[in-house]
Amino acid sequence: MSSASETLTHLRIERPSDGVVLLTLDNPDQMNAMSDEMTASWAAAIASLKADASVRCVVLTGAGRAFSAGGNTTWLAESGALPTPALRDQMLGFYRTWLAIRDLEVPTIAAVNGAAVGAGLGIALACDIRYAAAGAKLGASFVKLGLHPGMGISYLLPEVVGDAAARDLLLTGRLVDADEALRLGLVSRVVEREGFLDEVLATAAQVAANAPLATRYTKVTLRRQRTSLDETLQVEALAQPITFGTEDLQEGIAAVQAKRMPEFTGR
Repeated sequence: MSSASETLTHLRIERPSDGVVLLTLDNPDQMNAMSDEMTASWAAAIASLKADASVRCVVLTGAGRAFSAGGNTTWLAESGALPTPALRDQMLGFYRTWLAIRDLEVPTIAAVNGAAVGAGLGIALACDIRYAAAGAKLGASFVKLGLHPGMGISYLLPEVVGDAAARDLLLTGRLVDADEALRLGLVSRVVEREGFLDEVLATAAQVAANAPLATRYTKVTLRRQRTSLDETLQVEALAQPITFGTEDLQEGIAAVQAKRMPEFTGR
């Protein structure tokens, strides 16, 4: 892995291979809880990635033994004295800052190395793909704290696991281990802890090696709220022809014919 290209407070940015960016939530003493400093760093990092055409895949993980324990409980305990309208504005700003990862046009992968709880689970759900290390715990334990769910989880969790499983997890507040998360569809793969991040980064490199325009358009199509098969066909019938005229398509065809790896340029 290459050295960090940029360091921010409670957040690390590294570029381990061509086109791949690794974001590491870096507040391990607090189980990577989302501090004010981390939130500000996150906003700056996501804005930078949006403007960087060289980025083809983003991996998100946590430092130490946790992915993220979610929101800062000290702030939660102290905020009850604030009037509801002020709290609402603060929470909306907090949610929108973190969920801006969904605005990235490149694929995003959550490498859930440990506990992903509450808002920490929300950020994992905001990514396109989730892989978990063996032994990781995931859950939306808001009700156990006396809280209503936040970070878009009441939307994102049913989108990923379906209504029945989402109701189970949200209303019980229970944690699930990586294997149950896999059965529920909450994660796509469980990987042994040793070498976990290396394997996820290898997958990210595979994603980054694909044709950038085709990958971006595929992500956009997958993110649409589809109401019917015909609506999806209409979207595909517009998006696929765009890729017909790209140099990458010609390169992909030539590579298949020559039995070699393609070298895509995003044109």
